[in-house]
Amino acid sequence: MACPDYNASPSASYQATGQQMYQERTFDVVAGGENYIWNCSNVRPGTDTGAGYFTTAPDFSFQISGMAPYQLVISMVSECDSALLINTSSANWYYDDDDNGNLDPRIVLTRPVDGRIDIWAGTYDGEYCNARLSMETFDR
Repeated sequence: MACPDYNASPSASYQATGQQMYQERTFDVVAGGENYIWNCSNVRPGTDTGAGYFTTAPDFSFQISGMAPYQLVISMVSECDSALLINTSSANWYYDDDDNGNLDPRIVLTRPVDGRIDIWAGTYDGEYCNARLSMETFDR
């Protein structure tokens, strides 16, 4: 069975500092996937427990630095019921389905660490749709 895998090559890779993300950065993506998250024993988010379908490879991989004074907000706006899955450089999984309102996800990392963050843009029901990922830092 295929599952989200942070070792798979991401669709896109970026570098950013906390200061650069103080101004919101957005990225277009097609949300959706074929892997039902709760069938994947390698993925156990300590957050929301709703449904979600994701691709095997991350949609984005970010190498982030200078995060000490910031919290990081990762959100998505989409044309469907989208979901977010994140794996941080400390190997923690985060999932969200609706915290951004309007059936869209939002995850707040209150103490993000420097390093790699992999992000999957999925959907609640396995459908595919256009979406826009946003990343923005705020002072703690």
